[in-house]
Amino acid sequence: MRTSRLQTAATPLTSGTSRTSRRTLLGAGVALAGTGLLGACSSDDDGGSQDGGAKGQADAKPATDGEWIEPDSKEVRAAEAKRAAGDTEKVSLTATRSKLDLGDGVTVSTWAYDEELPGKEVRVTAGNTLELKLANNLPEATSVHWHGLALRNDMDGVPGLTQRDIKPGADFTYRFRLAHPGTYWFHPHSGVQQDRGLYAPLVIEDPKEPLKYDEEWVVVLDDWVDGVEGSTPDAVLKELAKGMSHGGGHGGGHGAHSMGGRNEPKPKESGPSRMMMGATSKHLGGDAGDVAYPHYLVNGRTAKEPRTFKAKPGDRVRIRLVNAGGDTAFRVALGGHRMTVTHTDGFPVRHRETEALLLGMGERYDVLVTVKDGVFPLTALAEGKKKTTMAVLRTGGGETPSAKTRPAELDGKLVTAEQLRADSSVRLRSGDPDRTIRFKLTGSMEKYDWSINGRTYDPKERYPISAGERVRLVFVNDTEMWHPMHLHGHTFQLPDGGPRKDTAIVLPGKKLEVDFDADNPGLWMAHCHNVYHSESGMMTVLGYRP
Repeated sequence: MRTSRLQTAATPLTSGTSRTSRRTLLGAGVALAGTGLLGACSSDDDGGSQDGGAKGQADAKPATDGEWIEPDSKEVRAAEAKRAAGDTEKVSLTATRSKLDLGDGVTVSTWAYDEELPGKEVRVTAGNTLELKLANNLPEATSVHWHGLALRNDMDGVPGLTQRDIKPGADFTYRFRLAHPGTYWFHPHSGVQQDRGLYAPLVIEDPKEPLKYDEEWVVVLDDWVDGVEGSTPDAVLKELAKGMSHGGGHGGGHGAHSMGGRNEPKPKESGPSRMMMGATSKHLGGDAGDVAYPHYLVNGRTAKEPRTFKAKPGDRVRIRLVNAGGDTAFRVALGGHRMTVTHTDGFPVRHRETEALLLGMGERYDVLVTVKDGVFPLTALAEGKKKTTMAVLRTGGGETPSAKTRPAELDGKLVTAEQLRADSSVRLRSGDPDRTIRFKLTGSMEKYDWSINGRTYDPKERYPISAGERVRLVFVNDTEMWHPMHLHGHTFQLPDGGPRKDTAIVLPGKKLEVDFDADNPGLWMAHCHNVYHSESGMMTVLGYRP
């Protein structure tokens, strides 16, 4: 039995058109020109890297000069034409103000897609074309980024880089071909909107699916603050941006630190302080997070009134796990069961059995479970933050587990990405990189000045790459915080035949080298998927040269 497909008909617009004009990009103060190419670059010479594909070349600075393959270029159109077109599957969504019931009497005013949390699952087939029309009924501009997809660059959904804003009252039709099956999701790339209710799962089915299973569940994990006691993600960012002053503390960076100015009167609409202090996790290398969320959710519900999944004893169930959180890693386990990991970030891996999984923000894992007879908690621990949430698996009679249930499997065998190996069908060919780009992750909680190579995000600055190159990204974490690093438009491979991924955790004080093939022209972001880190500046751009 498979989850039903969302098939709401939409009136198509011309691909890439929108009734929008101009806004300030992501708080970075970069105005988007109302005409001309979206990615127009500065003519100033920033002492950027050389162009070309010299073997092993390491780029120390981004370039601001020279030509780039823009999102609306012939090269992008040609790359899209090479992908299978198939049938067109149409969907319509509306981003709107919503009042949502999170369970146990908790009701919040927020923003969501069609007043649902998560937004309705979009399920389509690899090889087909998705045409999704988004109507913006929000009070500010928005966008949709298709997290993990190798899609055409002008549909990637980054305002000021690959598209213009979808302004209030406007709509936009995203239209692109679906190259790879897998578990994905979508969310805005506009400010901190992702930390509201604007997200939904995207499942791209494999028409030649090799796995055999009886049931399928899509499980979306989230940390929730919007609309609780007047809090909003924007107010949280404003508080964090003040930074912290030293007062001792643990190696993770928070400890006994205090928020600069936190005793000052706060505007009523900003709610109480949401500063997280003292959250630690050995699995995350120390400091676990910045934000103390009042609620943690599984498919939009708290643990006190959880979602229930039903099956028959002995059923083989595929669970697609998505971490849609803003600042929280989740450790996940199914009480009384072991899980077999089959995919991460949409791509197959050699099957590996485990009791628990760790998901950073933006990561996805698929697992298979043969379910037992009874009632079992599917528990997600907010890693280092000491709170749990859950859904319930019910295959027979029995009482619903307590909201505080902590199955033993949470503390059992834990699988993380570096322990997995790519399935042979998706493993990159062996070979040395043609180009190496070093991304030093910089900044601190004290100043909240998160950046890459000491530079905060500027869409005019791009690290040049060329089509056909094997590119190595070297993430060097020079901070006391872990960072889930995400690359748009491509999947990279972890070292030693590791899994193919688009989002990977880089622990504090550690280095991670990943490789990808430059086969999708355009301008592509690389950034931390902690929404508050990225919005503070930990983002940059890889740009293809003609």
